[in-house]
Amino acid sequence: MPRTPDLIIPDLHGRLAVVTGASDGIGTVIATRLAEAGAEVIMPVRTAAKGEAAARRIRDDVPGATVSTRALDLSSLESVAALATDLASEGRPIHILVNNAGVMRPPHRQVTADGFELQWGTNHLGHFALTLGLLPLLREGRARVTHQTSVAARRGALNWNDLNADTDYDVMTSYGASKIAVGLFARELDARSRAGDWGVSSNLAHPGISPTNLLAAQPGMGRDRVPPERRLIGLLSRVGIAGTVQSAALPALLAATGPASRGDQFFGPKRTAGGPPTEQEFWQPLRSMADARRLWEVSERLVGLNIDERSGNAGDETGQNRA
Repeated sequence: MPRTPDLIIPDLHGRLAVVTGASDGIGTVIATRLAEAGAEVIMPVRTAAKGEAAARRIRDDVPGATVSTRALDLSSLESVAALATDLASEGRPIHILVNNAGVMRPPHRQVTADGFELQWGTNHLGHFALTLGLLPLLREGRARVTHQTSVAARRGALNWNDLNADTDYDVMTSYGASKIAVGLFARELDARSRAGDWGVSSNLAHPGISPTNLLAAQPGMGRDRVPPERRLIGLLSRVGIAGTVQSAALPALLAATGPASRGDQFFGPKRTAGGPPTEQEFWQPLRSMADARRLWEVSERLVGLNIDERSGNAGDETGQNRA
């Protein structure tokens, strides 16, 4: 059996962590490891029963763990705003935010509740709106924010004339673009925090290649069977060529908790397919800060939010919720 790399996580007692996509796969591993280190973990989930089952498993595995779920559908800006309002009403600073949830390769072009292409709207815009909505709590907690990108962001570029893929849709191109956007947002959030003295650090991570549920059969998304490449990745994982779900969680955990995690950094497995987590150079599509600034401004208009950079508060923008 190939040896799985591991990571020492510092004591997190007294810390509040929010992890999206924690009802299975990498997200569950991240939430479990944070709970093991003593953090209170909130798991915003789309499917309540699935989320509560994952929370029960964590409590069973980690005696004394404080884990709870909240409702969140990242493909609905209304749901995102409701979660931000709910957490704001509790008034507790957030110390760790891991934007881990995502969708990958629906067989046909689908749109979110707000009319955005599903991958663009969920992977980037949903997390963008959530992070901005939680920004006052993140500032209070001097939080570390970790964004999960993908090896699909190694190449390609954003099509600024068709970000929503209205006229030219290719499933993998759109997935890669959504993950490039995740990376650029991570970098711009850190840059704006430094410039505005928000006290929030923002890092990027990627899990490498591992047998997660992103390519599982998902009838609700139009995929009725497991694609052949998912089976191949599972085989490669079992023989130690690709990563495991456990090892794939380590780069995000290093970004969120590592002592050398300062902000505007990129963490991933030593090898693209797997290996111990390490800091890496940003891939070419993620290097332009001009693109990062432009994406932020476009995203604000699309989700109908803006930031008062003097206070770090999110406010509504009128008449701007669609491309």
